[in-house]
Amino acid sequence: MPLPGPRRRRRPLLPSCTRALQLLLQLHALLTPLQHLVRPVSAHQRTSSYADDALGEWKPARATYYAASDPRDTVAGACGYGDLGRSGYGLGTMGLSEAMFEKGQICGACFEVRCVEELRYCIPGTSIKLTVTNFCPPNYGLPADAGGHCNPPNHHLVMPIEAFEKIAIWKAGNMPVQYRRIRCVREGGIRFTVDGYGVFLSVLISNVGGAGDVTEVKVKGATTGWLEMARNWGQNWHINADLKGQPLSFQVTTSDGPPLTSFSVAPRDWSFGQTYVGKQFAQA
Repeated sequence: MPLPGPRRRRRPLLPSCTRALQLLLQLHALLTPLQHLVRPVSAHQRTSSYADDALGEWKPARATYYAASDPRDTVAGACGYGDLGRSGYGLGTMGLSEAMFEKGQICGACFEVRCVEELRYCIPGTSIKLTVTNFCPPNYGLPADAGGHCNPPNHHLVMPIEAFEKIAIWKAGNMPVQYRRIRCVREGGIRFTVDGYGVFLSVLISNVGGAGDVTEVKVKGATTGWLEMARNWGQNWHINADLKGQPLSFQVTTSDGPPLTSFSVAPRDWSFGQTYVGKQFAQA
């Protein structure tokens, strides 16, 4: 009887489902390092730090920044707030293009801004709260789509680089963003900075909570009725009236509600160059 030959070892056959699972695991291992390159735009849009304060819907715009060495918007500005640090606005501010500035009425309004689409530069899940304090003028020497960032009809924001870097890496440059109106939350009451000369009275209205902007201002002395003031520029309001020697009351109206009245804010011996504090709009 012949002896049996050596047995061949047969490679076990994997069931088809097991082979498919292995292929899927290999594919997953290859794709995982690339996930950060293919994140959907929505990855930058999920989080809002100010959702409860929203007054409007998200709208598209573009944004640029100015360098920390440029003092333009920290000491001046088209809204008239002067030194933004001393007036309480700090670096959480921005200038708006002509299509958004509303001839100064929007001054003092607050916006939430977030970076979108620029997956290389956006910081995911971030947004920032900014107050309108300045105007970005058009440059008609350049086309709106080639350097004239703030030319009509562009919706464009300009902010300090310190604010810009809260939502994006500085290399983003001129980047797409979304913005929406939100309520302004302020510490203390509305500030009335009185200036002028003789019978010309000018009042800067600042630190306004709620909607933040100001659409109407009235002033009243002890011997007068309510006198309507006119917008001079930004949030500077003026009237030609002799109100010396009388305590001054102010009535301020914003774009979203009834007026707020602060009686006898400035005492009888008020003087030019002084700031007086009144009531504040509800902020919750």
